Amino acid sequence: MASSAAGGVVIIGSGLIGRSWAMLFASGGFKVKLYDIEQEQITNALENIRKELKRLEQSDSLKGSLSAEQQLSLISGCSNITEAVEGAMHIQECVPENLDLKKKIFAQLDRIVDDRVILSSSSSCLMPSKLFAGLVHVKQCIVAHPVNPPYYVPLVELIPHPETAPATMDRTHALMRKIGQSPVRVLKEIDGFVLNRLQYAIISEAWRLVEDGVVSPCDLDLVMSDGLGMRYAFIGPLETMHLNAEGMLSYCDRYSEGMKRVLKTFGPVPEFSGATVEKVHQAMLTKVPDDPEHLAARRQWRDDCLKKLAKLKSQLQPE
Repeated sequence: MASSAAGGVVIIGSGLIGRSWAMLFASGGFKVKLYDIEQEQITNALENIRKELKRLEQSDSLKGSLSAEQQLSLISGCSNITEAVEGAMHIQECVPENLDLKKKIFAQLDRIVDDRVILSSSSSCLMPSKLFAGLVHVKQCIVAHPVNPPYYVPLVELIPHPETAPATMDRTHALMRKIGQSPVRVLKEIDGFVLNRLQYAIISEAWRLVEDGVVSPCDLDLVMSDGLGMRYAFIGPLETMHLNAEGMLSYCDRYSEGMKRVLKTFGPVPEFSGATVEKVHQAMLTKVPDDPEHLAARRQWRDDCLKKLAKLKSQLQPE
């Protein structure tokens, strides 16, 4: 059943992330309007979504209980923003990561929406306090940052503006759960949010280890893909600690001194330039040449792996 009675969802921007959100909301039975300024971009996006949903159905990877045709029938395009947002309950902005552009879109939405709709941004790094500054409907504003590719990686970081209403967070959290995503509540805004802060910490130590000649770039990646990453696909770093001893207290008692000793040896923030970037670049080229064809093929392989992992994870969920 389409969940249109409660109002539909509007996607602002028909690029990769916008299309992914449209597919996710349609998989949950929501009516979706895809807005873009150019009719041609909308037409291309809808065609792209049609092909992708058919492909997913053929490989038995389609989300939700509706067929590809049923999901497609829920998605329509619109090049008039006022028409698009009429009666919407949730608006997901997906324009390029540019503060001025996003602020312009939200100022435009602020003038035409009611007091009930949620205004959500897909921004990966822009602070809500900057993004939503001065908006009348600021209590209805939130960042919902997906992870690329959103169709296979379910995490969504929810980051409030200091004035975001608790109900906005609760409603967005419930909506993300309903479409099969895994929302996390970031309780206050912080630069980089949570996912990228963790990612950058790993990247910077990875870089230092290669720079200091401790390990080759390819072996460094292997430490993650065939080591830490296998665990982290199912449990996070805190639960890993808990399970690697007789609980968390036991772990900290046993390992905290060693951890502190090692952590004190970490170097400064790398420059990500010079000889090291060349060394890492050459190592990556032996694995994946950086022409569009090879990169696209490797991304496709990555997404197929993530699709299979997502399927496996859903089968392995504890009762």
